[in-house]
Amino acid sequence: MLRTTVGRSNALIKLTFSGETLNKWTTSLFLRKMMTRAPQFTSNFFFRQLFDRESCTYTYLLADVQSKEAVIIDPVLELAERDAQLVKDLEFNLKYAVNTHMHADHITGSGLLKKLLPGCKSVIAKASGAQADIHLEPGDDVKFGSHQMEVRPTPGHTNGCVTYVIHEQGIAFTGDALLIRGCGRTDFQEGDAKTLYNSVYQHIFSLPDHFHLFPAHDYKGNASE
Repeated sequence: MLRTTVGRSNALIKLTFSGETLNKWTTSLFLRKMMTRAPQFTSNFFFRQLFDRESCTYTYLLADVQSKEAVIIDPVLELAERDAQLVKDLEFNLKYAVNTHMHADHITGSGLLKKLLPGCKSVIAKASGAQADIHLEPGDDVKFGSHQMEVRPTPGHTNGCVTYVIHEQGIAFTGDALLIRGCGRTDFQEGDAKTLYNSVYQHIFSLPDHFHLFPAHDYKGNASE
């Protein structure tokens, strides 16, 4: 079954589109009970989940243990110094500061991380319209060491939302397209409920059943340790 993972836990998925709740629970596409088994990573893959209590944002630090190349997903400006210090403590080389989309509830830490960690480049989808060193297209790969993340378009919350998939590790970072018991809002300027519905089904729920999904936020405290 697909598993939405937060810390060590996984949570039931329910999608709400502009006030209309989708209640189609199926064995192959939705979780039907809480799962507790954590993802099993390869020995040369580093994973660390970080949290910002103000914006309820999850930031993910990933790295190749052998090459020391690292990427960070959805960094928050106010915690960029924390993230940079962690990278230094672990003796990693931060190659990319990557965003799943252009955030409305916080400012990305990509710009400050570039100053704190020279050589780091900012990355975001071209469809976002945001400034960055690298603009991604659907089907692109973000490579760090021997690992790579596939870029899947998952618009609907914003035009530039993407999901990053690491097939070897069986994980995906869904941004605001799919949250814990919910999804990103569709009542903003670029929001569209039908587009988001199709994005989730075509590009997230089409992943193999063993995949774990990591969202960008936990607004309602649904995570459990």
